[in-house]
Amino acid sequence: MRNNRRLRWAAVPIAATLTLVLAGCTQAQLNGFLPGFIEGESPATNHTERVSGLWVTSWIVLLVVGVITWGLTIWAVIAYRRRKGQTGLPVQLRYNMPIEVFYTIVPLILVLGFFAFTARDQAEIEKRFTADEVDVKVEVIAKQWAWDFNYVNEDVYSPGIQAQLDASGPAGSVDQAALPTLYLPVGANVELELESRDVIHSFWVVDFLYKKDMYPGKTNYMSFVPEREGTYAGKCAELCGEYHSLMLFNVEVVSQAEYDDYIQSLRDAGQEGQLSNEYDRNLNLPGTGAPELKEEHEAE
Repeated sequence: MRNNRRLRWAAVPIAATLTLVLAGCTQAQLNGFLPGFIEGESPATNHTERVSGLWVTSWIVLLVVGVITWGLTIWAVIAYRRRKGQTGLPVQLRYNMPIEVFYTIVPLILVLGFFAFTARDQAEIEKRFTADEVDVKVEVIAKQWAWDFNYVNEDVYSPGIQAQLDASGPAGSVDQAALPTLYLPVGANVELELESRDVIHSFWVVDFLYKKDMYPGKTNYMSFVPEREGTYAGKCAELCGEYHSLMLFNVEVVSQAEYDDYIQSLRDAGQEGQLSNEYDRNLNLPGTGAPELKEEHEAE
């Protein structure tokens, strides 16, 4: 009875402390200090909260497992330490069936749980909009070492060059105004078609908490809703050659009116139509329409 009372009295201050600590958490702390969140504002996209939820929950579970593991380890070290005057080896145990079953089942449950929640969230994030649901469709073309953007529905394009160093700024700084910039209207259903002209790249907008690889000859897709206006930094997340570190871009999430003005500015600049695959380096790959080697020999 005395031990139970002690446990109750110990639980009260612990619970009160946890309540105060959690109640005082900022938005950044509640989301595991991940980017994409600003206090009092909407998340960057409709997927960022789902990603941060999986991240934070996983860490909470792992921390609980860690605390229990370290607690049992320290307890065993203290409880079964060699006492003064003791000699020889302690009593040796071959096995303990309940503990071994526990050590097998619990990790299995954890692994299956992580897999199930990851698969659930991934299925939602990877779900594409139907053709009728898409408001803005952009073909993103990666190339060494820059980005091209085809605004499919509006039939305009924006070519990009690799990041240029800013001579007027600190050493190594980049001229932000010269970076390729992808414009998106806030609140719109956006679908990105991801293509590569040469080698494997990876499209990564840091605050969106998601990235996707881009393979030559294969189209990948990203579907999301940008929910907060602002400028978001993007980069290639796959080592793609000498100037990989300069393969940068920005995403501007703006109002619908600003988006329409930008599209009109591309038309005014004569950038109508779509950038095709004529600049791709791998036009002889299977599936590109290039004749096969066998056919060429037969023609000769």
